[in-house]
Amino acid sequence: MKRPIVLAAGGTGGHVFPAQALAAALVQRGRRVVLITDIRRGQAYTDAFPNVEIFGVRAGTPTAKSIFGKFAAAGDIARGTFEAMIVLRRLKPSVVVGFGGYPALPASLAAMITGAPLCIHEQNAVLGRVNKLMARRAAMVATSFQDVTGIPQGVKTVLTGNPVRAMIAAVSESSYVEPSDDGPVRLLVFGGSQGALIFSQVVPAGLRALPLVTRQRLRVVQQVRPDQMDMVRAAYAAAGITADLRSFIDDMPTQLSAAHLVIARGGASTVAELIAAARPSLIAPYPHHKDNHQLKNALNLVNAGAGWVLPDSLMTPPSLALKIATLISTPGVLADAARAAKSMARLDAAEALADAIEALIPGDGFAPAATRPAGSGGFMREAAR
Repeated sequence: MKRPIVLAAGGTGGHVFPAQALAAALVQRGRRVVLITDIRRGQAYTDAFPNVEIFGVRAGTPTAKSIFGKFAAAGDIARGTFEAMIVLRRLKPSVVVGFGGYPALPASLAAMITGAPLCIHEQNAVLGRVNKLMARRAAMVATSFQDVTGIPQGVKTVLTGNPVRAMIAAVSESSYVEPSDDGPVRLLVFGGSQGALIFSQVVPAGLRALPLVTRQRLRVVQQVRPDQMDMVRAAYAAAGITADLRSFIDDMPTQLSAAHLVIARGGASTVAELIAAARPSLIAPYPHHKDNHQLKNALNLVNAGAGWVLPDSLMTPPSLALKIATLISTPGVLADAARAAKSMARLDAAEALADAIEALIPGDGFAPAATRPAGSGGFMREAAR
């Protein structure tokens, strides 16, 4: 059997979704694919990565405030790296692909130590901490945007785009239809895995500030934290606005397809999926990242004419109401933004990344084989055993 391609990923959807899309593309080509992730999440990924062998290793996040927490995290990273080294020496992978985030660090370090070729994929417009640490030792850095801050000079880069899930990419096949003069206006509001707290506070108040005739046209689907659900539901009811409130949006392709405007954070996967779905967006970047990468992600949309930015510091009910009212009154502007987003889309990002990775395997002599049966992969809870 040919040497496998190992993916190192875990943590948030921003790191996992592109790894998931790449795994599907590689498996489709008949490649043997292995995922190394942290033990805590590994079991949960079994269904998300069909036909992929999954190994769990220890991982730590050295962002704890206490000295004890920092030492504990460093110890977990060291142990996880040792465990990942055992896996890599056993598998002898043709290449290791790191997607950033601390769950990917042990496998990325193990690739560097064992001499396995390392490719890094950066989802954001700013090189993340783990990817920045590994970039100088990487054979290649694949990027999602044309301009990415923080890549060291002399490192080979290739622009592939950010792979998105096939079900999201399929939304691009449904044409954007701007809201009619007196028809419903569909707003989709979400903010990360738990929902952005500021959206629960400002969006209902901002929409309530709109004229009654406008409020009656609104159809809102919004992700809301469970502890905020009653408050937000009451706010929309008082405003006479039809709202579908959820703690998790499990039919995102359907909601993106229906949306006239999306209000969201500026995470890498969110921006990539908005571009792939070709939907106009109003982005409120999360303001507390040191590198401000969500703002820089969102500016790619703004510069292309595909969306707008409203920072938390400026997001008040009156400012949001003014922006929404302006966009609703000029639906052609929304349609133009949708077209601009469509022009940015790289729907072949997973295939482009797969091509770039395979180019790192000289003399591979690979001939596609039959795809291995579903469920043939297995989660090994502690890979070092």
